[in-house]
Amino acid sequence: MPDADVLARERADVAVDFTEIDAARANTRWCAEHGVHAVVGTTGFTQADYDDLRSVFTQSNCLIAPNFAIGAVLMMRMAEMAAPYFDTAEIIELHHDQKTDAPSGTAMLTAARMAAASDQWGRDPTRTEIVPGARGVEAAPGIRVHSVRQRGLVAHHEVLLGTTGQGLTIRHDSYDRTSFMPGVLLAVKGIAACPGLTVGLDSLLGL
Repeated sequence: MPDADVLARERADVAVDFTEIDAARANTRWCAEHGVHAVVGTTGFTQADYDDLRSVFTQSNCLIAPNFAIGAVLMMRMAEMAAPYFDTAEIIELHHDQKTDAPSGTAMLTAARMAAASDQWGRDPTRTEIVPGARGVEAAPGIRVHSVRQRGLVAHHEVLLGTTGQGLTIRHDSYDRTSFMPGVLLAVKGIAACPGLTVGLDSLLGL
């Protein structure tokens, strides 16, 4: 962050990071070293990053959320709850044409949570992909993710679940970036009560 020491001089309680992954790694470490709470919306952190952050955030706390839209958090929770009752699932994530990583952090976390809730997913019947990648990517065992990048979009996630004779679609749409602000404010106000590293807004929402 440019002139990060100003946060220390002004005795900031919380720093909010929406940058890119390399900058976010440096920024969160600075916050940990200076006792500043960190609220992070940057995606791309690995399990190794999480392990490192757990070890360094001892004087202050860090909350990382792939999506600060409260509706998106509820979407993930609903998909997790529905997972044990369905045999197949796919996730479609759609974002603006300036997003440089794919799949989205929200899609990856949704897939991971669904996979943790159920490991009984039907086998993919595909034997030939006419175009390589047509079936998306297996983001978690048995769950595929498809990424769309298009002008005019902001952030949209759709979970498709199916079983014999029925299907369930769970979708969340962020039409404007203002949709993220209630979640950011919730995190800023609640971060002091979340020791160490917290991933996601679920605990602040009582989920």
